[in-house]
Amino acid sequence: MSTVQGTCDPAFSGVRDAFERNFAEGRELGAAVAVYAGGRKVVDLWGGVADHRTGREWAADTPAFGFSCTKALTATAALLLAERGAYEVDGPVTDWWPEYGAHGKDGTTAAHFLSHQAGLPAFARPVSAEEAADAPARAAELAAQEPEWTPGDGHGYHALTYGWLAGEIVRRLSGRTVGEFVRAEFAGDLDLWIGAPDDVIARAAKLTARRPGGGDEAPRRGGTEPAGPPDPSQGRGDDMLALLASAYTDPGSRLNRALNNPHPGKGGYNNPVVLRAGWPAAGMLTTAAGLAGFYRDLVAGRVLRPETLREAMKPRVSGPDRTMLVDSSFGLGYMRPSMTFFTPAAAQESAFGHTGAGGSIGLGDPDADLAVAYLPNLMGQQLSGDLRAYGLVKAVYAAL
Repeated sequence: MSTVQGTCDPAFSGVRDAFERNFAEGRELGAAVAVYAGGRKVVDLWGGVADHRTGREWAADTPAFGFSCTKALTATAALLLAERGAYEVDGPVTDWWPEYGAHGKDGTTAAHFLSHQAGLPAFARPVSAEEAADAPARAAELAAQEPEWTPGDGHGYHALTYGWLAGEIVRRLSGRTVGEFVRAEFAGDLDLWIGAPDDVIARAAKLTARRPGGGDEAPRRGGTEPAGPPDPSQGRGDDMLALLASAYTDPGSRLNRALNNPHPGKGGYNNPVVLRAGWPAAGMLTTAAGLAGFYRDLVAGRVLRPETLREAMKPRVSGPDRTMLVDSSFGLGYMRPSMTFFTPAAAQESAFGHTGAGGSIGLGDPDADLAVAYLPNLMGQQLSGDLRAYGLVKAVYAAL
């Protein structure tokens, strides 16, 4: 069994047990989990190996890549600007981004951006990691692109384009990048970066698909690509899993195009070009304590007004996802419990947050006054809603 380090309130010993069990059963290489309950840090655990190539151990301050957990931060930045009166969430985007009206997109609202209804789940051409670092250019490219469905007519996960759509709200209306805005406005005292400096990148955990025993969990380019279809226990049976597997490997499918373009380049999502750029949909480096600290502050009303958060949590869309094919549910940027945000029954009504490819999760619950974050570096097989994360979240709610 890997030696798990850190602190855990005895009342939450079940979380430590679940975390240690993940290591003991070979489901982890390195990982961290943190929990705040009632504003108090009750779990801050880490363990395993941060870099499988060198054997470097995971430390208390080891940041890890959060994939789409980043989206909750980008959404919060956009919502804070709306709260301050910079724009209307349900008003037309063309009020502050006139060029976006091309190809019949003039009816698009910021709410469509935040709830994956914009109809632009993927770029129309291959985009490199270097190109993706130019946020204004990528936003302009999307503004000129024809939508794949009428904005507002259904939803489909905008896995990467979300960042240059929702992120443009922040860039245009604050004059700062998402990363700059987040650090200046509500994450300056947290170990959390959307666009990390080189010293943070140097000590970050390295993503891998290589199991502790040496075998690969699933074939992926560079071993660090977004993970494959959801676990069977969350799906709709063999037919749905076969459909997802086919879509994931089909270069022309919306799922494949949305997940893999821009491509992160050499080293996958360990690529410093990606980590420095801080893609606003999937570019965050953070510790589990840092990500949980963000949700702690959000739930406590220190970032958004409680009424703003409650409104943003309300599901704007629920049901079949045009990109991911399984059912998903989104408020204004936040995932709600669904097949892509897997939670125990006790969390179904009031939990919100975002999962990330590979297994990561950030979760808040204002009713329970709860904040949870989990970050692994061994890529899970699930596209979203990893069972390692589910076991930890279930243990947290069982302890309440």
